[in-house]
Amino acid sequence: MTLDALTDPAGYAFVQQQQGWVGNGVADRFEPPTTLDRFTRSAEWLSDRLAPDGVAFASFTFDAGSDGSAVAIPEQLVRVDGTGRNGRAELVNGVNKVRYAGASVSEVDWMEAVATATAQIREGRYDKVVLARDLQVWADDVLDPIGLAEKLAARFPSCMTFVHEGFVGATPELLVRRIGNRVESVVLAGTTTPDDAAGQALLASEKDREEHGYAKESARAALAPLCDDLEVDADPWLLRLDNLQHLATRLTGTLREPTHVLELVGALHPTAAVGGTPREVAVPLIGSLEGMDRARYAGPVGVVRGNGDGTFGIALRCAQLTARRARLFAGCGIVAGSLPEAELEETRLKLNTMQQALGARTN
Repeated sequence: MTLDALTDPAGYAFVQQQQGWVGNGVADRFEPPTTLDRFTRSAEWLSDRLAPDGVAFASFTFDAGSDGSAVAIPEQLVRVDGTGRNGRAELVNGVNKVRYAGASVSEVDWMEAVATATAQIREGRYDKVVLARDLQVWADDVLDPIGLAEKLAARFPSCMTFVHEGFVGATPELLVRRIGNRVESVVLAGTTTPDDAAGQALLASEKDREEHGYAKESARAALAPLCDDLEVDADPWLLRLDNLQHLATRLTGTLREPTHVLELVGALHPTAAVGGTPREVAVPLIGSLEGMDRARYAGPVGVVRGNGDGTFGIALRCAQLTARRARLFAGCGIVAGSLPEAELEETRLKLNTMQQALGARTN
């Protein structure tokens, strides 16, 4: 089975390659404080409640100061391992009509924000910043997060499909995985369409390799002090998905001492793949440039084991479903060579993933 066991629309799932976990109901739940120690506080909360072989689901907002993060221990936990489907996916865009309903910031204003960012980069204020925008849709009937997740898992089996209290997505980007003393992260930055010629152009693009390099370095700098050895791909490679491909770099290491997966999440987030560099300069500017609250978009989402192991992706290609409404998100990295119209088109390509899954009309 894949997501057959998920019966609670407000429940939880984290599945990749038809393997993972599903949770129904809530046995216990923690809302981390809106402070920088939220990951450590979450790990401490779990240490008193989760058995070594237990599993909890966690989703954090991008900004530590935003409400909405949650760690949950489900009433019912099911290990996912199989290929079955229950057919609920058709409810998402069958009889339920879904329509485009605007955005927090207009496309023109968003392109102006990109132009402002590139000007600041050329002035030497920072090297890169990631800017996102949202897209809102509405439906005739209540949207079904389980059916949406099933469609995403079927189309993007190599991605991490997640469901967390109505927050649904399929992310290709592994923030961190800890198994014992081994850690792994896969950095993505640089995006194009799925054809071979576009992929080769992406590999050769000086602008995209610069953008990717900042993301790679931010992950390396976060993990290196925690590892006795850290192997980092010398050159980026292409991660190919059904509708897009990305420049990718894998990092693998051996932990110097036991480190909870949530502590690793705290060290890495936000990488330059979704924030900016230098982090302390670029990230605080994101809110004013974007003109919106990202909520849980681009935040860590995943599963935690009671022994400190776990897997977290970065919440990309996602939507927050609330009854008959949904809010979709997409972003892209801005560097000195970025062109506003090209960055806007990249966000359209990324938003299209969720629009197609929802069946949203764009006019």
